[in-house]
Amino acid sequence: MQLGDARSGKMAENIIGFGRTLRRAGLPMDSARIGVGLQAALLVGIEAKADLRAALQATLVCRQQDQLVFDQLFDAYFRNPELTQQLLAQMLPKVTQANPKPKRLARAQEALAAVRAAVNSPPREEEKIQFDAALSASDRVRLRHADFESLSASEFRLVEQLAREITLPWPQLKARRLQSALHGVRMDWRRTLRESARHNGELLALPYLSRRFEPLPVLLLIDVSGSMERYARLMLAFLHQSTRRVARSVFAFGNHLTDLNPAFRLADTDAMLEQANRLISDFAGGTQMGASLAELRRTQSRQLVGRRTVVLLISDGLDTGRSEQLAAELDWLKRNCRSLLWLNPMLRFDEYQPTAQGATALQKKADGMLAIHNLERLEDLARSLVQLVKR
Repeated sequence: MQLGDARSGKMAENIIGFGRTLRRAGLPMDSARIGVGLQAALLVGIEAKADLRAALQATLVCRQQDQLVFDQLFDAYFRNPELTQQLLAQMLPKVTQANPKPKRLARAQEALAAVRAAVNSPPREEEKIQFDAALSASDRVRLRHADFESLSASEFRLVEQLAREITLPWPQLKARRLQSALHGVRMDWRRTLRESARHNGELLALPYLSRRFEPLPVLLLIDVSGSMERYARLMLAFLHQSTRRVARSVFAFGNHLTDLNPAFRLADTDAMLEQANRLISDFAGGTQMGASLAELRRTQSRQLVGRRTVVLLISDGLDTGRSEQLAAELDWLKRNCRSLLWLNPMLRFDEYQPTAQGATALQKKADGMLAIHNLERLEDLARSLVQLVKR
């Protein structure tokens, strides 16, 4: 694709290429949104760079967490008249300045690298099959141990797909209801009478009743604050698949509580993530854990069934609310559930100590603390959950 500037009549192609680069960097982008961006550019014109930036930002960016990526890619795209010269200029050594510019995010660097490769690649007469080595043995091992926060955009999408394939054998306990069995705790007299009437009063076997096993219900509380942005999306995708056959209730919390049960009823994980993104209005904001748990107690207390529910609280413990309220709400949650387990991505640091007020309260009240910062920890989560719940 040839890129140029407005003087050679290539501005429309520039904006289309810019939208594709944003999509490669992880922004939700389709042809309709790019078309709206073209119309906005025609309305405001290209005389003022600030007006063009504001128009494209208003039409192409719909999430707060994508703002920095948009700014970095816009500066890279519309700095020089020729994108090729500009990309080559970035590869030349530069004199160290007193105030160096901030380093680009991994998502922006990867998107620009793909554009640079497309610009510099010679035209080919026929397409050749490109083998994707992302799932090779060495890369799979590396991604199993890589922290979610350090992944590039393409690696993050790959890890998200791998997380959906991890199974989570949920612990099962004996239920109150009984079922027919060859051996059990007592005779099944109803079935005995039916079998006797069917065979003219003869009994060929003695039917029994035994207590059946059922998975414990689970309550998922997921922190969607700014520090938990990537971990929250990975855990949503992971738990949507791994808890499919479990009675579950899902809520997200940041500045307030958000009910994600309508989204989790969708069978497709991508559709669930899109619906969750529309439902969560405080994504990548602050954390008011105590106020969110208080709202859960007032409006959703029925989600805790007979002290049999296992609560998975996914957070880094960086709470900005009142510590007294958080401690009181955690006491209520602990009294009404079977187990309260804290899934903490901060355990990726070897010397981590829960010194924040929210982390200190969680450490005192939780029955266990588990790490969830990479794929290896997610694979170990099932075994750890079974041990903690049984204990």
